This record gives sequence, C-alpha cells and structure tokens, in this order.
Amino acid sequence: MRAAVCRAFDASLEIADIDLRPPGPGEIEVAIAACAVCHSDLHAMDGAWGGYLPAVYGHEAAGHVTAIGEGSTDIAKGDPVLVTPIRACGACPSCAGGHPATCETPYDRVGDSPLRDRDGTPVEQGISAAAFAERVVVDRSQVQRIPADIGMDAACLLSCGVITGFGAVTNTASVKPGSDVVVAGAGGVGLNSIQGAAIAGAARVIAVDPVPEKLDAAREFGATDVVLATDDDVEHQIGKLTGGRGADTVLVTVGAADAYRQAPRFLAPRGQLIAVGMPPADALAEWSPGDFSYLGQGIQGSCLGDTVLSRDIPFLVELYRQGRLKLDELVTGRYPFARINDAIGDTRAGRSRRNVILFDGYGR
Repeated sequence: MRAAVCRAFDASLEIADIDLRPPGPGEIEVAIAACAVCHSDLHAMDGAWGGYLPAVYGHEAAGHVTAIGEGSTDIAKGDPVLVTPIRACGACPSCAGGHPATCETPYDRVGDSPLRDRDGTPVEQGISAAAFAERVVVDRSQVQRIPADIGMDAACLLSCGVITGFGAVTNTASVKPGSDVVVAGAGGVGLNSIQGAAIAGAARVIAVDPVPEKLDAAREFGATDVVLATDDDVEHQIGKLTGGRGADTVLVTVGAADAYRQAPRFLAPRGQLIAVGMPPADALAEWSPGDFSYLGQGIQGSCLGDTVLSRDIPFLVELYRQGRLKLDELVTGRYPFARINDAIGDTRAGRSRRNVILFDGYGR
C-alpha cells in the first residue's frame, strides 16, 4: 500500500509503498477515506517529543472497515468508522475508571507496529494510528462506528480535533451554565473548545489569539468576546469583561509555552486552568505556586478531551445533525493524497483551521 513516510525530522513526507500486515486478534483494518492534518502530527514529524524514523503519522481519520481480526464481532466489513489515537486496554486503572484516553498500558509503536518498509525495516505507527496511508491496522478500541450519511471529510475531525477541544470543556472542565470561559488559541482545537463552551451555556466565551483573522473565526464559532493576544493589556481586558473577577475556566489549546505562562493571570479565584495544547518536550512555563494556593485555583491536564468514544461520538454526531456543532466550517482545504506536503505546509503557516487529505475512492 501507499503511505506518506517521514524519514527525517523536519522534512517533507515521501509517498512510498510499504507493507501492512493483516489484522490480528482484536484488530481492525480500515481503508482511509479522509485524514486531517493536526499540529500534533507536525510536532511528531519535527521530533518535538523524540521518536523513531521511519514513521508514518496521521491520526485524525475516517474510512471503511476492510478486514476484521479474530474476536471483534461487533463491527462488520464496509462499516463507516472513525480511526482515533485512543488505544485503550480496558483493564488498567484509568480504563476501568472510565478514562480510556489516558490508558496506562504501554504500546510499542515500533516493535508492535503493523508497518514494515520494503526491506523489512519497522516503520513507527505514528501516534498509534499512522493514517497518512491508504489503509491502517489498529486496535478495535481505536475505531468508532459512524452514520453512513456524514461526509468523511467532516467526520474525520471528530477523531481528534473536535473531541480534544470540545471534551476539554464538557468532560475535563465540566463548564457550568453561566460561567465565564477564556480559550487561549483560536486554531482548530480552540474553535472546538469555543463552540463547546457556547453549547455548555457559558455566559461569556472569550477567545484570545495573536491573529485577528482567527478571532473573526472565533466569533463565528460562538465567542462572545475576543482579545488580541499581542495587546499590552490582555489581562485588564479580560478582567473588565468578567466584572473584575477573571474567568472561571481558562483553556490553553495551543502548544505554546508563552500561552501557558500568561494564562494563570486570567483566572478568577477558585478558577481552573485546563492544559490542552501540547508544547515540545523541552518547553517550560513558570508560575507562582503561592498564587494558586492562596486563590484556591487548580491546573488540570486534558488528554484528548477525556473522551469515551462510544459515549461522546454519538452525542457529537447528534449535535452536528441538529446544526449546533460546526464540522464542515472547520475544513479550510481539501487535498488529494499526492499533495499532502502542500497541506502540511499550509498548516505550518497557520493559514488553516483544518486541512483534510482525501484518498482515492473517497465517498465509495
């Protein structure tokens, strides 16, 4: 099969033929119809969190089941599905506690990868999915059935960007009606936190971003107010919008250390900072722990929106069908597989909400 292989950090992807083994027990093979480009793919390509090469990235995908390993009886060939990075054992303390996104069972993405180069070299299954490829073999836990009448280019966004941003609001933060919310970063994930906060009934949803055009998009997705991050008085503006208190919840949805350094200043007493965006491993942010203690504030990480696929995807699909959740509007560009490097370049330049790679046979 053809896949976009990364052979050097911070380099273009090479479309090449590689081998994909058949699905084993508890695994599913999926023909990919659409896969969105996420900034996590770019960080991984750049070696921001370490890693192994060669590798295939891509983890925000949708397609159709083409083969089923032994033991998976609740899914059929031809079913339209999401392919997600949420690989869950179902038995560890996190999984047993209802938090599969933080499954504690390790997975060797190189040694156990279903991918091999033509010379037999293992190819890393990047972010546990490797969906910049015509087909994938993934664990059954990573696959969620979706309705057949939803376009794959919109549906694939549910696999990561939507659940990460929306779930951070509804699952991790449990944003309450009438509360004030700040979303730092109005990119693909941030827009989903914004619309999640609006749907949750937040009184004010304040978007902060250094790009004016992204703030325009934030209003489209439900922000009541916007603040340019490069202004000298961002903290003062947020204070004024929240009656001098600050926000009950601040979500940092970008992988930028500067955003994390600034975010605690936007919090109200007893407010919560939700860490969503993932900076490179060597990025650091400093705060005064005394402020958090004195004001009773908290910091909480949110991995993939603390999503439970079988619970959250049907809910999000229903919101989409009701016209309350924007998916189509998130797609900036649609690219054929052959132009994947153009899609990645446009994403790096910050010009897109989400670019989607479309594979041959899309819509079949």
